[in-house]
Amino acid sequence: MSAAASGMSTQSFRMRIVTENLSNADTNDYQRKLVSFATVYDNETGEGTLTVGPVRTDKTPGDKVYEPFHPLADQDGYVTKSNVDMMIEMADAKEAGRSYEANLTAFQQAREMYSSLIALLRR
Repeated sequence: MSAAASGMSTQSFRMRIVTENLSNADTNDYQRKLVSFATVYDNETGEGTLTVGPVRTDKTPGDKVYEPFHPLADQDGYVTKSNVDMMIEMADAKEAGRSYEANLTAFQQAREMYSSLIALLRR
């Protein structure tokens, strides 16, 4: 159950980052954020849980558009746009949602199994 709970927590965080990227897709010079995951093992139980690793920025440069009168234009008159690709972010959002649902299903099944076991032990 704890593995499923940690999976739901990390996918929820991933969805927040994807939402932030999508909301800043039209913000000039915004760098897309990337989430990494890490597995942490408990030495006593040997159980692994999924945690969020460091959040990095995508260093891919955004498109440059010639807008000489824009306040963020460089000395040549170009404005750097965001490097967020809406299709990639939507695919990441869909994947995070499905992973969350899979972890929720695993959590519910484990809960049902424990409930059944407790009911059998009470007899």
